[in-house]
Parts: sequence; C-alpha cells; structure tokens
Amino acid sequence: MQALFIGQTYIDVTFITDHMPTGDEKHVASAYAVSFGGNAVTAAFCCAKLGIVPDLIATVANDWLGRMFQDMSAKYGISIHSRKVNSSSLSFIMPKDGKRAIVRCRDDEHIHPFPILNLKGCRALHIDGHQPDAAIHYAKLCREDGILTSLDGGGLRTNTHELLEFIDVAIVAERLCEQMDKTPDAMLDYLKDRGCRVGGVTMGERGLLWYDETGAVRTMPALPIARERVLDTNGAGDVFHGAYVFSYLNNPGKGWHDHFEFARAASTYKIQRLGNEAGLPTLTDIEAVKQEFQIGRKKEFWD
Repeated sequence: MQALFIGQTYIDVTFITDHMPTGDEKHVASAYAVSFGGNAVTAAFCCAKLGIVPDLIATVANDWLGRMFQDMSAKYGISIHSRKVNSSSLSFIMPKDGKRAIVRCRDDEHIHPFPILNLKGCRALHIDGHQPDAAIHYAKLCREDGILTSLDGGGLRTNTHELLEFIDVAIVAERLCEQMDKTPDAMLDYLKDRGCRVGGVTMGERGLLWYDETGAVRTMPALPIARERVLDTNGAGDVFHGAYVFSYLNNPGKGWHDHFEFARAASTYKIQRLGNEAGLPTLTDIEAVKQEFQIGRKKEFWD
C-alpha cells in the first residue's frame, strides 16, 4: 500500500442538455457520460491514472451498479476494501455555463464496520469526511505513524472539527466556508488553529487561497482558459486533490506550491472533458497544459 483513500462511491451520470423537461415532456440530451464518482473515490482514480495506485475503502453494494464500479476499479488496478451498503449511490449531473446542477441518490447506511487494514508502506491518507468513523480512525493512526493526512473539505460533516486535529493538508471548498459562516481568510485562520500545517480554500475560477508550512498566505490564480472550452467542472476539485497527493508521493522533496501547481494543471485538463473518467489526465496531458499556459515562464502565474 502506497496510499489509502476513503470515501463514498457514486456512479455519475453526466449529461448536457439545453432544456429540462417537466410533467410528461421528453427531451434528448446532446451528450452524456457514465463514470465512477465521489470525492475521494474520483481522487483515487486520478492518482492511479497518474501512476501511483492507491488502496480505497469505499462503499459497495451487491447490485449491478456495484459490480460496474468494481469493474472500473479493476481496470485501474485499485484494490477496493469494500464497505457494504444495500444500494449503490447515483449522481445525475447537468453541467452548464461553468456550473453544475446535481441530483444525488445516496445510501450511506453501512451494514458492516469499516475494514481494518495493515498500513505498512503507506505514505499518504486522503479522506473526504464520508465514512466518518473510518476517517477519524485512520487519520489518528496515520498521524501517529507520521503518514501524511489530507482532507477534501467539500462540505461540513458530523466530525469535521474533530477530524481536522489530525489533518496535515486541508483543502476545503467555498461551500464549507458558507456552511460555517466564514470568509476564506477566516477559514484559513480556523484551519491553522486546528493544527493543519497546510491549508487552502478552492474558489473555482478565482483560484486557490492557501497558506504554507510557515503560515504565509498565498494565492494561486486559476489558469485563464477560455470560457467556451469549459465543458464540465464537476470533479475538477476531486482531480485537484488526487493530483496533489500523487505529486507529493512522486516528488516528496518538492514544496506545496509545486504540488498545487501540478494539481491546477490537472483540474484545468478535467474541466474541458465530460465526465470524471474522460477528465483524468496523464502526466503527458498535465505537461501539455503547463506548456500551453507557459507555467513557470510567465510571472503572473506565480505567487
């Protein structure tokens, strides 16, 4: 095991339509994609696609969607440590004009306790707050063993406050700021107070506001991609997380500015493609994004 990810599994159905039918109407979408979904789950697939295959504790049901997910995982070589639920969870996602509307059908009633794993060799843990009992258990273990702990704070969970005490790198969404009635700057102060040595707030097209190990606050603007090229922003944050975890594992000597810059290029690739799987970049894809926007050559793309 090189890394462990923990999250809630979804099957995502993403479709593009210019009209949502009501009543007895019918309408044909112009394009669609079916893929794996879920915050930490998608991040795990991203990390695997880039070349470091993690283990994944994920919810799995004994139904045809659950078997579809296991087939997807096998394709990427990801070892799934299943936590059984009765029904698979679904997300219906409608991207439009740089935003996305989502309807979720979720079963997070776990039938069994979370699996107990041997963490020998593990160098990073990434969680999204789902499976809160498993998240806090492994965050504590990894903190004790000196294993990097990373949190995707996409939303407020039952034990977010407690969990952050054991998180090294916490990158949260503006949605969490809204739920906790904090500005992005106040959120950074909160993350510092909880002991997170690196923290940040993702703000979509306004980029990333973050602080490094010294506590210095920095900004990393989003890459100036033309609006007409933005097809599907759903999953961009998950790809960002998976990419920076990969970058840390692949180049542990580099700083977090470099890891986040790598992840920014990965998420820029994602938003130009429909669905999570199509949006997973390779190392070559990320390099192409960096070349296109001359990352490291134009001063305005640096802090």
